[in-house]
Amino acid sequence: MFLIIQSFCLPLHRKTIGDFYMATYTITLNERSSSGKALIEYLKALGVQITKLSPSKKNSYHRSQEDIAAGRVEKFVSSEDMFASLGI
Repeated sequence: MFLIIQSFCLPLHRKTIGDFYMATYTITLNERSSSGKALIEYLKALGVQITKLSPSKKNSYHRSQEDIAAGRVEKFVSSEDMFASLGI
């Protein structure tokens, strides 16, 4: 799980709210563990704004583009060459 933590302190990204500067931090947290749950409850008790982000699922097109960029794709001139490389 990814959390966006916002609190009133010196800014990393300046965003003025009233007379305060707000900073935004992104942390990765295991919310299933007891310490992760305790940390979330502690931050909420302090009045920290917490936004939960879940990773987006990639469709087959995006996965194939990543495969091409990573060099996990082979190109063949003909189907015979492809089958020969597979040992068929």
